[in-house]
Amino acid sequence: MSFTIAIDGPAAAGKGTLSRGIAEHFGLAHLDTGLLYRAVGARVRDGDEAVAAAQSLTQADLARDDLRSADVAQAASVVAAIPEVRAALVAFQRSFARRDGGAVLDGRDIGTVICPDAEVKLYVTASAEVRATRRFHELQAGGSDTTYDAVLEDVKARDHRDANRAEAPMKPADDAVILDTSDLDIGTVLAQAIKIVGNRR
Repeated sequence: MSFTIAIDGPAAAGKGTLSRGIAEHFGLAHLDTGLLYRAVGARVRDGDEAVAAAQSLTQADLARDDLRSADVAQAASVVAAIPEVRAALVAFQRSFARRDGGAVLDGRDIGTVICPDAEVKLYVTASAEVRATRRFHELQAGGSDTTYDAVLEDVKARDHRDANRAEAPMKPADDAVILDTSDLDIGTVLAQAIKIVGNRR
């Protein structure tokens, strides 16, 4: 039996951590759909054409160790605005979402486009400043020499691009539950989400 949980939201809002926590708690499969776009972006950065890269993604592409870098994140946001790239990845995501046993998918358009019939839809957000602080600390820990101001500018640019693209713009589904993590720790947010999911199962 399938049971789909769609989790959307902007970068560094905490949706990845939340998705993994929910999947682990309920014993569901998890897909970080942003990794698909990051993998395409990494291939494009290496010289491949975007649509061809999306149509030929492999598990090895998803296992690359550079997918969390800032330049790959930027490339991912750019290729995600290409309709043909999105179309190439939709079937993969929908198939994963309806697998036996249930699945949690997180991304930008899961509840609105990929899985509009998902049993649970969550939209995880936080202020740009809070998200930039989280991402800055994450990048610093990884050895990046970027500045907070540069990260904040990047977060705002990605938000604008993701929310204003013609194809599948980032926005909450009409029936999504909004979780603002600006002033909450991940444990509190996870507890709220588990309660929401538990009530729907």
